[in-house]
Amino acid sequence: MKAKFIAAALVPLALLAADTASDNAGRWWSYIEYLASDALEGRNTGSEGHRKAAEYVAGQFQAAGLTPAGERVDGKPSFIQPVAFLTKQLDEGQSSLALRTSIGIEPLKLGEDAIIGTRVDPASTVDAELVFVGYGLRIPELKYDDFAGLQSTGDTRGRIAVYLAGAPPDAAGSLASHYQTAAQRWAAMKNVGIIGGISIANPNHMDIPWERSSANRLQMTMQLVDPKMIETQGEQIAISWNPAHADELLADTGHTFKEIVDAAEAGKPLPHFVIRSRLQAHTVVKRSQVTSQNIAAIYPGSGKANEYVVMSAHVDHLGVGPAVNGDSIFNGAMDNASGVASMLEIANRLHETHAKTLRSILFVAVTGEEKGLLGSKYFAMNPTVPVKNMVADINADMFLPLYPFKILTVYGLDESTLGADAKAVGAEMGVKVQPDPEPLRNVFTRSDQYSFILEGVPSVMVDIGNEKGSKEEQIEKDWLATRYHGRTDDLNQPIDKAAAAKFNDLLMRLVLRVANESKRPEWRKDSFFKRFTK
Repeated sequence: MKAKFIAAALVPLALLAADTASDNAGRWWSYIEYLASDALEGRNTGSEGHRKAAEYVAGQFQAAGLTPAGERVDGKPSFIQPVAFLTKQLDEGQSSLALRTSIGIEPLKLGEDAIIGTRVDPASTVDAELVFVGYGLRIPELKYDDFAGLQSTGDTRGRIAVYLAGAPPDAAGSLASHYQTAAQRWAAMKNVGIIGGISIANPNHMDIPWERSSANRLQMTMQLVDPKMIETQGEQIAISWNPAHADELLADTGHTFKEIVDAAEAGKPLPHFVIRSRLQAHTVVKRSQVTSQNIAAIYPGSGKANEYVVMSAHVDHLGVGPAVNGDSIFNGAMDNASGVASMLEIANRLHETHAKTLRSILFVAVTGEEKGLLGSKYFAMNPTVPVKNMVADINADMFLPLYPFKILTVYGLDESTLGADAKAVGAEMGVKVQPDPEPLRNVFTRSDQYSFILEGVPSVMVDIGNEKGSKEEQIEKDWLATRYHGRTDDLNQPIDKAAAAKFNDLLMRLVLRVANESKRPEWRKDSFFKRFTK
């Protein structure tokens, strides 16, 4: 039986290789041209533009002969899974922040000094003392606890925690990524009586300059309607502080922000200390409710058709914001029309080549990624097929074909047997495969594969990579600094379409390999994420 399915899979792969020999990515780009067009107005979760994008993806799935895997409508199969959200938007003109120090009250400028976040549901009024808590983490596996000494002296209860974004140097990538998620950090803080948090980015590891992230601060945020899915329940305030102004917080403490950053960069322990200033916050939040769409479809297998290899990518982006150089639309061409386009390309190639697969392939285009992985969280916790039958998730999110594709970065490479599959496919194509080159960015827990991981599904995210110190690395860093979550991630940017075609080839080969293996993927015995197996 196994030999039969492997032989059947070889035919479509041969056709695939011939199809991409000319590095033709025309159809892939045509999907992006629609999804990232101004007509869709940035595909914000719950918007009319997102609804049009969802209908387009569903239509492409139907044209590729896929089976609907959303929720039934009027008793009929559908590609759509509706997802309900509560929305929040800060009324900045009616909100304020101030520091109360020994010499008086110092008003703060929102956007310049700090940003009030609405991913949590902020209390209308907060007036609390502050405490610096290092990285603000509790990692039981390392017996690491940023709160232990402070808790024993009563210096955490009722206070707001100030912390440097990041993790101690001895925390492995998976440990660091998991415990830096909003849910885990808040659970640790709540346990010791902390009521809120102030995050200060390490300026040496910022994806986006403060000026650009601040410009997007008034974007609408969302949470799932189901209170059981709200991970920061009870957090009264969440603030991002401008690193350039961090010493305002540390005045009269005997510590400087440079001292803290230097310690972090040198791998030394961070200090922990009480800050005598109090933070006074007043927030006014506009609230509403919207419904958005996940889109799901199945390419049926035979033999183990009730097992599914999930391919995921997020449809949503940031919508519309204040105009910059006359442009107000966050088109999201690479983030993540590119990943959705790859999904559609693979669905069509499977259909055209009549590929035979042992397992079924479940395509899931999710909403709400930019709001905190909410669409994938909803799907993983409310799956339209049994989650125990999902053998793997392979996620495509902003893979950036900016230069020739020679290196594949696999986030989660060493966590499951999917890493060996990726290496095997890379070897077939002459592509070097590497793990996450920058674990401090926590990419593995910042995209939709993490929602599947928390439900026990072995998962990876794949991306076009580069070598440290190379010109390709600099190209990527420049893209992040100038285009990521900006108006210029649009159809006018330079793209290496040959690299995109080769990446799509590799992605399809990886999906087919996992779908046709006799044994389902497994977490490695030493993987941190094995604990989530259900």
